[in-house]
Amino acid sequence: MPELDRPTRPVPGPLPATLSGANADVYFLRTQAVLKHDGRNPIVTMEVFCRKEGATLCGIDEAKALLAVALKDDAAAGRATVWGLRDGDTIAAKEIVLRIRAPYLSFAHLETAYLGAMAHGTGWATAARAIVDAAAPTRVIAFGARHVHPSVADRLDHAALIGGALGASTTAGSARHGIAPVGTMPHSLVLIYGDTVEAALAFDRTMDPEVPRIVLIDTFRDEAEEATRVAAALGDRLGGVRLDRASELGGVTPELVAEVRAALDAAGAPQAKIVISGGLTVERIAQFKAANSAVDTYAVGSAISGTRPIDFTADIHEIDGTPIGKRGRSGGLTDAPRLREVDLAAWRDAALKG
Repeated sequence: MPELDRPTRPVPGPLPATLSGANADVYFLRTQAVLKHDGRNPIVTMEVFCRKEGATLCGIDEAKALLAVALKDDAAAGRATVWGLRDGDTIAAKEIVLRIRAPYLSFAHLETAYLGAMAHGTGWATAARAIVDAAAPTRVIAFGARHVHPSVADRLDHAALIGGALGASTTAGSARHGIAPVGTMPHSLVLIYGDTVEAALAFDRTMDPEVPRIVLIDTFRDEAEEATRVAAALGDRLGGVRLDRASELGGVTPELVAEVRAALDAAGAPQAKIVISGGLTVERIAQFKAANSAVDTYAVGSAISGTRPIDFTADIHEIDGTPIGKRGRSGGLTDAPRLREVDLAAWRDAALKG
């Protein structure tokens, strides 16, 4: 018998408004009211899929945690079973990723939430995978938290990491993967100190030794000049520099990277890495790769955070064991050999810790 699906990393617990249905599409709540009024609560089998070929699935682990909490009593009574794939699975178009068998009134109001979690998570993870593939073998870190509502920033970073990014900027998103958040320094720090070297020295004095000294060098002076200055000030403590030249000045280019690499080497800092950021996309990364640019890390924000969600659809395929389906789609269970039965108790415990 196949091993049950259990959580392998922390998962957020469901919000009260999600469990209550307050943030659900209202027609699910009205459907529940109608069925309750008529005393009907069949056991249904719901199947979920998307139409995008090769998407990187994400958000389903959160969906399983949500269902595990909501279906606690039904699962204990043997009335609820859930099967699913995992965050990070590459899925085929119309492949069943989630199957729920339970009394309909117990989970009807959750459809909005589990579809939404997977739609956004899979969109972000799939975009991250495209960026990571374009950048390979150069590392990618996710800097997109500032582009989304703070309540979902951890989900964004989790999705980017699922998609292959090697680091992310928020503490909450990174903690789900047991890693430290990644960051350099903002322009505000340099502006407040009034000088790049002064800001770099203050950062060096304050941060724990394990925090890399990555200095932003485009705030006041020419980047090559600033690279030379911070290399002299920090010596072998300089972990690297970040280039984020304003678009008004032409943004970061392969030529700028080459100039800064030469300046660092000439200043005796061959160990210093180059991180670039600022509107990076698959197409822009391809330009750096084609130029064989000495980029050590791509810090990517809106190309991941701003991607469109990937729609998921949920359909009832059985009612009290009888196959059924809407016109245009088949009734009965869909062949889905990769689904694994979910250990609802384990996912519920993980959600309550989250």
